Amino acid sequence: MPRPGLAPVESHVETACPLDCPDGCTLHVTLKGGRIVKIDGSQENEITRGYICAKVRTFHHRIYGDDRLLYPAIRKGPKGAGSFKRASWDDALSLIASKMQEIADRDGAEAILPVCYGGSNGMLTQDTTDATLFRRLGASRLLRTVCAAPTGAANQGLYGKMPSVSYQDYPEAQLIVIWGVNPATSGIHIMPFLKEARDRGAKVVVLDPRGTTIARQADLFLQLRPGTDLVVALALHRHLFEGGHTNGQFLAEHTTGAEQLREKALPWTLERAADVSGVPLQQLRLFADLYARSSPALVKCGWGLERNRNGGSAAAAIMALPAVGGKFGVRGGGYSMSNSTAWNIDRSWIRDQEPATRAVNMNKLGRALTGELEGSPINCVFVYNCNPAVTMPDQTRVLKGLDREDLFTVVFDQVLTDTAMYADVVLPATTFMEHYDFVKSYGPITLQLAKPVIDQVGESRPNTDVFADLLRRMNLDRPGDAESELEAMLTILAALPEPHGTELRDTGTATAPFGGRPVQFVDVLPRTPDQKVHLFPEALDQEAPLGLYGFQPDPATDGYPLALISPASERTVSSTLGELPRPAIMVEVHPDDASARQIEDGDTVRMFNEQGEVRLAARVTPLVRRGTVSMPKGVWRRHMANGLTSNALAPDTLTDLGGGACFNDTRVQIEKC
Repeated sequence: MPRPGLAPVESHVETACPLDCPDGCTLHVTLKGGRIVKIDGSQENEITRGYICAKVRTFHHRIYGDDRLLYPAIRKGPKGAGSFKRASWDDALSLIASKMQEIADRDGAEAILPVCYGGSNGMLTQDTTDATLFRRLGASRLLRTVCAAPTGAANQGLYGKMPSVSYQDYPEAQLIVIWGVNPATSGIHIMPFLKEARDRGAKVVVLDPRGTTIARQADLFLQLRPGTDLVVALALHRHLFEGGHTNGQFLAEHTTGAEQLREKALPWTLERAADVSGVPLQQLRLFADLYARSSPALVKCGWGLERNRNGGSAAAAIMALPAVGGKFGVRGGGYSMSNSTAWNIDRSWIRDQEPATRAVNMNKLGRALTGELEGSPINCVFVYNCNPAVTMPDQTRVLKGLDREDLFTVVFDQVLTDTAMYADVVLPATTFMEHYDFVKSYGPITLQLAKPVIDQVGESRPNTDVFADLLRRMNLDRPGDAESELEAMLTILAALPEPHGTELRDTGTATAPFGGRPVQFVDVLPRTPDQKVHLFPEALDQEAPLGLYGFQPDPATDGYPLALISPASERTVSSTLGELPRPAIMVEVHPDDASARQIEDGDTVRMFNEQGEVRLAARVTPLVRRGTVSMPKGVWRRHMANGLTSNALAPDTLTDLGGGACFNDTRVQIEKC
């Protein structure tokens, strides 16, 4: 403690941000008296460039906020009431271990389900000691498909997840297509590279149902109907094939399945695609001609376009465009997607193979918890790195399952989430400012050591330590297991490809392969077995209900004609930080749709379908297309008048590829209250 009358000494620490964003920023944190007072971007990172998003800039409000969990606690009131009594770590972990063992002995270990999603975690805090515990226990497996599963399946099937164009090469492109992503709220460090590209003469095309910031700045904005990205992409392929805009030699030498793709695209004229997508025909023609004649041309394929019944095929068709259009082989040309595989890291440090136990798709969590899936009932859920009460589809069913008195629920989190309100035992987790981690970005190609900048707040503990403790308590530990955060770090460093492990240990930053700027088909080739682009992978064709590139029509009905989309916002990372104060949640409605329902700006409305309803205020704006309404994702129940979010209206149907979520297939009606 400083002596009276003396100001606390100011110090600075650099670390890395692991939150679910492509950028992997390096942070410059200012401390006074051992507390964080300011979070900024580091000048040492050429991507971060000294600035960060507003979400992370205020992250210390979570660390020191009223919702922060400071000690273990055990439920003392009814489920959902959030009433707990303080407990010691020993008592809490002993109770968890005994209850899990009791359930495994009585009902089988598959009655236990870990519920987690690692988007906001590095390589240390996800799939280390936690994976070891649940694999050795023989628990049910969770298919983490709520995000990136359809695009991942498409990327894997076509390219084997070949590294893609990184941010630094965007200025080399003459045409940049931003498809289904809004980097102004999720991936802001693309923005200065886009500006540099435009300053050098590049054209920018944006495809999105909403008039986002980047859409309003674009040279061409195609405001398509949700779920119709596939037909627009297929119409572009038809234009390329039929107009002689392909590179025959490249297709012959470096691809398979071009004829099957051409056949699938043939019915989709620009006229038909315009009718289905709602994009004016003149705009589609301009886009098709611009893409055909531009080089280098870059397609940035986002994740928003996957959140519907056609999501996997749409992603495949979009990522196939540079192969058909002959856009590879030049800097700034090709496609930009996830670069998570660029480091060739396979998590070999997980000692146990994944068992062939029951798999539960996390998008069906509500049905799993209410006993509607095959197999024995789920009688225990261990929730960590996740807030399923507000992030899973079919929210009402999820809440009904969590409300079961006979469901033993553990929630291990940083703050008292909506899910934690239903817990039998709550455990306090450290934030990334209080523990070590290895942060791998997936937009730029970076790999950094994240260091704790403050002591652990309250009695919070890191994931690695807690799951290692549970392994010991359940007699599942083995010689050589990592027993602490430090040992888990050393295990990972030893397993990383060299020189990455040594560089991380010595300098905190690994040297990026390809200088962080791979040129597709120059520096990198597809990671398929034959190193070719598979434009029509047989496995994906068999998986899709109508075959690969088969278009499933709009699920709208006369009763529920409006498409509800739930894009990311500037205030939350998925649901992380949703506990913090925010302006009133509003649903965006097009003026024509509002007028037809006698809704004026600011009116309270009831938005509903057969699954339920939400009540909130309307914002009448032309930024959302006619027939579509928009409400942000990541909202917590406390921010809604009736305690339900847009996910209460979302179906738990699955995408055509990858078993992903169909949030944007939600169809609703709105009426003035």
